[in-house]
Amino acid sequence: MATGDKTFKHIETEKTKMEILTKRRSGVVLLMILIFTWKGESQLAENFYISTCPNVESIVNQAVSIKFSQTFVTIPATLRLFFHDCFVEGCDASVLIQSANNDAEKDAADNLSLAGDGFDTVIKAKQAVEAVCPGIVSCADILTIAARDVVVLAGGPSFNVELGRRDGLISQATRVSGNLPEPSFNLTQLNTMFAKHNLSQIDMIALSGAHTLGFSHCDRLANRLYSFSSSSPVDPSLDPDYAQQLMEACPRNVDPSIAINMDPETPQTFDNQYYQNLVAGKGLFTSDEVLFTDPDSQPTVNDFAKSPGDFNGAFVTAMIKLGRVGIKIGNQGEIRTDCAAFN
Repeated sequence: MATGDKTFKHIETEKTKMEILTKRRSGVVLLMILIFTWKGESQLAENFYISTCPNVESIVNQAVSIKFSQTFVTIPATLRLFFHDCFVEGCDASVLIQSANNDAEKDAADNLSLAGDGFDTVIKAKQAVEAVCPGIVSCADILTIAARDVVVLAGGPSFNVELGRRDGLISQATRVSGNLPEPSFNLTQLNTMFAKHNLSQIDMIALSGAHTLGFSHCDRLANRLYSFSSSSPVDPSLDPDYAQQLMEACPRNVDPSIAINMDPETPQTFDNQYYQNLVAGKGLFTSDEVLFTDPDSQPTVNDFAKSPGDFNGAFVTAMIKLGRVGIKIGNQGEIRTDCAAFN
């Protein structure tokens, strides 16, 4: 073999070795990413506090029940707080942080409508837990337990929650915009946002069912009543009688802080009425009604409207998956003593 051929063969051999090495390294990196992701989720366990704070769930439940006895707003406020927390930075209680400069997550425009009773519920529960198990249970886990408890108090399904989250170390108002669904979203926009958190279309539709509880404000639906389009000021997907009812509650130029029930039929009960409302053209937001008007999601809405069991099962699955979003473990987080302040 000529010297040139030997040199060429040597170069090809070295090239092959480098390709194999590169592939191995890529495989190792991918494996490490997968292991890290799996480890994050595997850190969560239903019995996480069995040896360190075994009564944590009953302590939180008692605090939530006391708060509920004082005001019904406890229920929708706590459930919405959980959702807003998990969709920005992950389920790490970052939404609870207070800032002297009003630049924390809770100060963002999209979070200003979060009712104070939700924050108070978690703070009261944390104080009760700290009295028994100081420095053990994260605010993120307490919010997760409380969110489950308010669903049950409203007549919804009970389910076991996974625990083991740590509290986040970042809370900035500037990081909220674009991370929460808007009332004007269509199905594609909703699916895209939820998919970023490993939540499917069915998960999204099930979690939207939380709108069977609580209230919104007139400024969030004014466009559907008075300026939907040049050809139709009122959104034609709205039931005419419901549209009239909304206009009476939210006349033009009304105080934007005026509240209106999300579910006009059973606003204080966790049930599948929300989906029956959608079928009847009584979804409060465009992002609600589109779940029925879009043919891709309509079958699921019809199913949930007819079967409370199907809805409850899907809601439980979606809540558990939501609780896994962006969790912090190890030195990624801390166990706050005060939920409103970093340690």
